[in-house]
Amino acid sequence: MLLLLQDRVAIVTGASSGIGRAAARLFATQGAKVVVTARRERELETLVDEIERTGGTAVAVPGDIRSQETAEALVRTAQERFGGLDIAFNNAGSIPERAPVPDLSLQGWHDAIATNLTSAFLGAKHQIPAMLARGRGSLIFTSTFVGHTVGFPGMGAYASAKAGLIGLTQVIAAEFGSRGIRANALLCGGVNTPMGQSVANNPESLAFVQGLHALKRIAQPDEIAQTALYLASDQASFVTGTALLVDGGVSISRT
Repeated sequence: MLLLLQDRVAIVTGASSGIGRAAARLFATQGAKVVVTARRERELETLVDEIERTGGTAVAVPGDIRSQETAEALVRTAQERFGGLDIAFNNAGSIPERAPVPDLSLQGWHDAIATNLTSAFLGAKHQIPAMLARGRGSLIFTSTFVGHTVGFPGMGAYASAKAGLIGLTQVIAAEFGSRGIRANALLCGGVNTPMGQSVANNPESLAFVQGLHALKRIAQPDEIAQTALYLASDQASFVTGTALLVDGGVSISRT
């Protein structure tokens, strides 16, 4: 059986739940050695145990992805434990504060930018040199259709940060494509994750969000993880600089 990520080393952020957890497990089943991070240490250790029980290889590095020290520790662990770095799925994010722009606090704005955009910059800043040392690499960023094809009221800070990821992705792709590094952003629709449930937090709001999608449902984390696997693998060897909609048709649906 061909493993898509055989002998590759991957970092996955936001791995304690949702898309990150699903991606870490999937990457490991496809042969990658995985370095996982999030703030919740217990959940990370449970994830590592699950991966190892199914024959995979993983190590947890708990930390705050807004910290440069965490970004450095992840790359250092990948190099020291597994010999280098090939893949980085910069997935962690949150919606710290929802409010109309005039009511949004400055702290809420800063928190959204730090968690969703600055963290990705810090990750890439340290991941790229490690990938250059290998002569190849794939960076993947979790963005969203929010702020790209749709403006949702109350999400100004979140939308701005996630839209910024697309610009960061394109610049990295242009700067390092000639040296074997690809960079792509996943623009997710509604996903059944703890963060998604915080937005659609009752049956009525869930039904509304599902109805916005052409598929009339939201995604499961494993579905987004499969797309991340494609971008991480050589199957996407000529794909870089993309803002790839994985949104169940929410961007085009008017029904």
